[in-house]
Amino acid sequence: MNTQKIGFIGGGNMASSLISGLIASGHSPQQLWVSDINAESLNVLADTLHVNTSIHNEEVINAVDVVVLAVKPQIMSAVAIAVAPLIQQKKSLVVSIAAGISQTSLSQWLGADTAIVRCMPNTPALVLTGATALHANAQVSVEQQDLAENIMRSVGIALWVDEESELDAVTAVSGSGPAYYFLLMEAMEKAAVALGLKEDTARLLVQQTALGAAKIALESSESPEQLRKRVTSPGGTTQRAIETFEQGGFTELVLKALTSARDRSIEMSKPTENS
Repeated sequence: MNTQKIGFIGGGNMASSLISGLIASGHSPQQLWVSDINAESLNVLADTLHVNTSIHNEEVINAVDVVVLAVKPQIMSAVAIAVAPLIQQKKSLVVSIAAGISQTSLSQWLGADTAIVRCMPNTPALVLTGATALHANAQVSVEQQDLAENIMRSVGIALWVDEESELDAVTAVSGSGPAYYFLLMEAMEKAAVALGLKEDTARLLVQQTALGAAKIALESSESPEQLRKRVTSPGGTTQRAIETFEQGGFTELVLKALTSARDRSIEMSKPTENS
């Protein structure tokens, strides 16, 4: 992959994270291009990451083998339609990281024969611990799939889903997921303060506990249920807390919340489908 030239249309936070991850994994900055309407953002990227920059999308597309669309969903249609002739001429692989923009819409704007990989990354990609799901349309070759996967692996884990519709569930689980953990951490911190701890002490304890629990889960072959049972002594403090959570319908509430997020993801894609 280090010989591939990769271009980013849009130089925001997620694009910057992907570029940083690619460089950290050995990709030469000279093989990376970024375009953005914000010249100041481009100057920062050029100064800090030493990549090629341009205010012209066409210049970037002409220089690269794969195009990563990293613009806001609200302007994706206009950007895609504008660059479509050049994308079709070069037969570029297009990787989209825009939430709620379906492959059907992208194909309408870019051309039916365009090779498109749609990705659903999440915000921990900003600190190189992201989780990304990918789906390729029928025009994407095996080699192009490998390229798209390697790009997203530069900022965390990456896995493929069989059906594009699964990305709505991915959005509910990992796309929106960081906010759920922040909510639990927020609630635990408030509870700790109410129980008499100082705010800075409470925050540090909650943060380190979240980090430790995640690390154990990642490094263990056991399921979360098994790990929970392992640290829950019969009749102890943890069991009392778990029972309180369960009495409040914790598991059912999580299912309801994620279903709502999945349904909203489906709703958000509908106006795009009809555009």
